[in-house]
Amino acid sequence: MKHLNIRVVGSVQGVWFRDSCRKEADKLEIKGFARNDPDGTVYIEAEGHQKSLNKLVEWCHRGSGQSQVRGVMRWYGELQNFEDFNIG
Repeated sequence: MKHLNIRVVGSVQGVWFRDSCRKEADKLEIKGFARNDPDGTVYIEAEGHQKSLNKLVEWCHRGSGQSQVRGVMRWYGELQNFEDFNIG
């Protein structure tokens, strides 16, 4: 299990990005959360197997149907042992 922090930049708030991300995370059996930050980005903490995390990052580059992603940053962190995937 790995812990990945992800920041998504672009038109990603108010376009169902977080809800779509939660659905994708559930499909990939990833635990963690996604939240809107005041700077207009979406911040995600995700825990799961490396292959699933890679797929989530790929999804983040596409985003939800209405989002326009301009960039995705990611870095590893300490495991938090999340129980599910929440939207904050």
